Amino acid sequence: MDNNALQMAMLFDFFGDLLTEKQRNYFDLYHNEDLSLAEIAEIANISRQGVYDIISRAEHILTELESKTGIVHRWNETQAELGSAHALALKLQEQSDDNQTCKQIASELVIKLNSIRAKH
Repeated sequence: MDNNALQMAMLFDFFGDLLTEKQRNYFDLYHNEDLSLAEIAEIANISRQGVYDIISRAEHILTELESKTGIVHRWNETQAELGSAHALALKLQEQSDDNQTCKQIASELVIKLNSIRAKH
């Protein structure tokens, strides 16, 4: 999946419910089901240009929402930081063989970080 397609998929996951039903459906058919504009136009019984306009408007709305809120960007940064913290906790767990208290704390930290990552 190319970077733009991945970005659109993430924007849709975060903000898709804010689109109209028609925008959601056409966006999903185009980006997730990989249908062409012509195929969607045939299904919806509208022009290819009409489908293009609806999908373009949906993409613009999603992009603007992210531009104003930065939610997806912050989520990506948080995931990266959680991954780094998890790696450090595992390293600490491995290095604390002789100190049971330290090893126990590191183990609990790994469990908590796994739990946070699973929720997000």
